[in-house]
Amino acid sequence: MSDSALIEAFLEMLSAERGARANTLDAYARDLEDARAGVRGGLNSATPEAVEAYVAGLAKRGLSPATARRRISALRQFYRFLLEENVRGDDPTTRLDAPKRGRALPKTLSLEEVERLIAAAENPRDRALIEMLYGAGLRVSELVSLPLRTAPKPGQAHMVIEGKGGKERLVALGRPALAALAEHMIARAAALPKEDARRERAQRWLFPSASAADGKLTRRRVGQILEQAAVKAGIDPTRVSPHVLRHAFATHMVEGGADLRTVQTLLGHADIATTQIYTHVAEGRLRTIVETKHPLAKKK
Repeated sequence: MSDSALIEAFLEMLSAERGARANTLDAYARDLEDARAGVRGGLNSATPEAVEAYVAGLAKRGLSPATARRRISALRQFYRFLLEENVRGDDPTTRLDAPKRGRALPKTLSLEEVERLIAAAENPRDRALIEMLYGAGLRVSELVSLPLRTAPKPGQAHMVIEGKGGKERLVALGRPALAALAEHMIARAAALPKEDARRERAQRWLFPSASAADGKLTRRRVGQILEQAAVKAGIDPTRVSPHVLRHAFATHMVEGGADLRTVQTLLGHADIATTQIYTHVAEGRLRTIVETKHPLAKKK
């Protein structure tokens, strides 16, 4: 089989046996296509030395350690698949070392900047989008995929959403997010397409689109909405993205005293180690508490 056919078989396995989502499959496809073009001699017949040379070249190309780690992970899983399918009798990735993770802190916004961003929203839909990204800490993929049926009922202050890996989680909504959603629901009908077939597709979604083929707002469009609001709010648009608002949600929760387990649950992190990056924001607050409240700390 050709390398392209083997990659296709690997992706089919991920989809059928592991339930990988379209975004995940696209990422694996991009990484393996890059490797197919960069590994000397091709993927199927690659030697450990050829794979190692490709990996060494990732840093020289200016790719970040995170991207390099992802591509190494894709290669390892791909060759494990080839071993299990008896396509190869060895794994040329066994000697690879992934680049070490840095301690880069997540980019975030101040509370005052978030408030300016929300105030700059041009319509109820845009305000609801920003409130959901910040007020509920949703991933943008989760936000645009919300079915209409997930909209909170009167008196309900939560939503059940389907997150990463198809796992459901309960998302609590504060008063600002609920108010913004209520306004959006009133104005939502105007965003539905007029043509019957497109209208039928669009009306399934909490955030419909009149132009998207599947009837729902795209992640790219959400990014454009945030960029427009940032410019209007006087914030550098390069500092604003859906993921930055998710980081701001988590950062401000920890600053407000929320414990990591709670934040982990709200963000939908499978591993609390992923959530621990936010402990840096609490260091100053905790140090102040110790210095002002602990009896021994008060002694000169």
